Amino acid sequence: MVEGKSDVAAIRRAVEADCLITGGFSLSPELLGQIEAAYRRRGIIIMTDPDSAGERIRTFLRKRFPEAGHAFIPRTEAIGEDGRVGVEKAAAEQIRAALAKVRQAEIFVGTEFTVADMVEAGLTGDSAAAAKRAFVGTELGLGWANGKTFLHRLNTYGVSRAEFGAALGKWEAIHD
Repeated sequence: MVEGKSDVAAIRRAVEADCLITGGFSLSPELLGQIEAAYRRRGIIIMTDPDSAGERIRTFLRKRFPEAGHAFIPRTEAIGEDGRVGVEKAAAEQIRAALAKVRQAEIFVGTEFTVADMVEAGLTGDSAAAAKRAFVGTELGLGWANGKTFLHRLNTYGVSRAEFGAALGKWEAIHD
């Protein structure tokens, strides 16, 4: 699942895949039927733009198709020379990397991570928090997000404490 025709072209430069286009948030009943058929037949992967509109589409689709896979392209890798953000701006290797880290949302959102964990890890409330979240999000396959959304993704996509610690360790190794 992608948002537009340009996204399909970018995906197909990276991998051989069938793609359905949401056309933004205008999901017609006919399109939802096609998505439902693909979801039941072999599953779907949702890859929306790393922006607020893409997150709204992803949230809607996640609720409707709870066992869908989710692939996130880091925001920094999806910005074109024109400053616009989108899947179509990502290089083929970034698309493949995102697809290699597909995660499935948990049916019951966990509470493994808290705001206190975010603060302690320097993922919020710190001048380097946005850059650190972007790095950790890339390592974990969660993509770019603000602090609140990042915390939600940690708990929604089944990130373990070990994975979280390893990603933070990589950041520390680079930045210490």
